[in-house]
Amino acid sequence: MRRSLARLYWRLSRWTLVSEPQPPATTARVIIGAPHTSNWDGVLMVAIAWTYDIELHWLGKKQLFAPPLGLLTRALGGIPVDRANPGRLVEEIVAGQSERPFSIVVTPEGTRRGGGGWKSGFYRIAREADLPVTLGYVDRDTMTCGLGPTIELTGNVGADMDVIRAFYADKSGLRPANRSEPRLAQEPRGGDDRPVEPA
Repeated sequence: MRRSLARLYWRLSRWTLVSEPQPPATTARVIIGAPHTSNWDGVLMVAIAWTYDIELHWLGKKQLFAPPLGLLTRALGGIPVDRANPGRLVEEIVAGQSERPFSIVVTPEGTRRGGGGWKSGFYRIAREADLPVTLGYVDRDTMTCGLGPTIELTGNVGADMDVIRAFYADKSGLRPANRSEPRLAQEPRGGDDRPVEPA
């Protein structure tokens, strides 16, 4: 049913789904949603997940989970985020992965307004839960979106982020003016392999 709805969406949409070969749908992973410049990014990501039969969870500000909308956002795999205490959320997700692994979409920019860098939560979740990272994207210039390569983080933050930066270098997002540079605020310089700290 979900795949049929997704196919109908792509047929009617002006967006084109373009993805690289993906791991099996049951593979637990962190999926980066970037550039995150519009609320429409979430609609596109749901359509992408349904196309590939990925049971997806995603992070959203806690206001989205208040009644009556909260029933829908939770049904669609939403996990509320308390932005006042993001470190605790990372710990809870990592603990949940040890009980029942699942895929989760993280928007590292954390905002649709642009400016600043990326939050490090996706990196911490992937490293601490030993999950691969799939690079999801939206690119208005080509009117394409989809899932790029799936990578294993090495713990060398600078080198890992260089790979991620190279992929997103030509991805504009739905609203290019709101795009943020893929750089962690705590990112080491010069190939330093010190672990990244919480944002």
